[in-house]
Amino acid sequence: MNSTNDYIILNGNKLSAIDISGLLVQKATDQYAPEWEKELFLFLNEWFSDSDFVLAQTSGSTGEPKQIELSKSVMVKSAERTIEFFGLQKGNRLLLSLSCQYIAGKMMVVRAIVGQMDLVTVDPSGDFDILKNETFDFGAMVPNQVFKLLETPSGKEKLENIHNLLIGGSSIPAALETQISRLKSRVVSTYGMTETASHIAIRELSGVNRSDIYNCLPGISVTTNENECLQIHVPEYNEPLQTNDIAEILSPASFRILGRADDAIISGGIKYFPETIEKKLETVIEGRFVISSMPDEKLGERLALVIEGKQTGIEPINQTLKKLLPQFERPKTIYFLEKFPETSTGKLKRNEIKQLIQGI
Repeated sequence: MNSTNDYIILNGNKLSAIDISGLLVQKATDQYAPEWEKELFLFLNEWFSDSDFVLAQTSGSTGEPKQIELSKSVMVKSAERTIEFFGLQKGNRLLLSLSCQYIAGKMMVVRAIVGQMDLVTVDPSGDFDILKNETFDFGAMVPNQVFKLLETPSGKEKLENIHNLLIGGSSIPAALETQISRLKSRVVSTYGMTETASHIAIRELSGVNRSDIYNCLPGISVTTNENECLQIHVPEYNEPLQTNDIAEILSPASFRILGRADDAIISGGIKYFPETIEKKLETVIEGRFVISSMPDEKLGERLALVIEGKQTGIEPINQTLKKLLPQFERPKTIYFLEKFPETSTGKLKRNEIKQLIQGI
């Protein structure tokens, strides 16, 4: 693999492939080395190997997680697109606050290598104290990391010390998105998949350009198939990459996501997207919840509200539903589950939730 630089600047130190190999042995035998650090050096060793591919793990949100072979050249092109889109420069500082077990973490590493930028590492589950006194040109987090930071007195200031912050991995609750909108720094939501080597489009979450529209990175375009599911056209692939997301195409390079095709609920001949209804309820129902469905002899399926946690009074919830939702969107039944099943990256397993309530 000679299509990119043969070194990385890690925490201010320039490390070659040989350096990485030696450090990997040290980390592997150090019982006190944190798992996220071992994963970083495992990936670096893999990246600087002679193989043209790396192994990448899908999130498992639409099925069992699986490993795929991802071309290093595709990853380099993805990194170059991001660097161009955000105007990043040689010597910029990147914050790695994600595990390198998944593509989002791996791509932060690749961007640093391709762009000759300094990659600074922190514990993904830590308190990000480094952000009190240091600034970064670029970083990425999952919604839960941002949520936890904003719960702390200095969280807003810490986040604003990342000039360009990507948020991805799972949907962003409406209340959290409102808090993010007040940040002075640039914060964006990302759209992508493992096969595209991280994001292919972003939507602005903060500032005057805040929007619900995703805009593609340079060279990327989108269409939909006959089922209105988004297709991603990436120059490195001969065929479009098919998603299960129902999309509204606004231009060849901009779109809205309406919901997942495999999550759609057809009740009385009408198609409902759970995410659309959930957005209307996010600010009034505490904790996690989903819109799901139960079999119904007349309607085919009937809408159901499933709330995580111990059962509480249902009547106040019903009154809330009446105020916020038109009659045809109101769930006919309310269920409580003590704990929602989720993937290792925190995405909810909707099919399993549906199976659980059908067994109640």
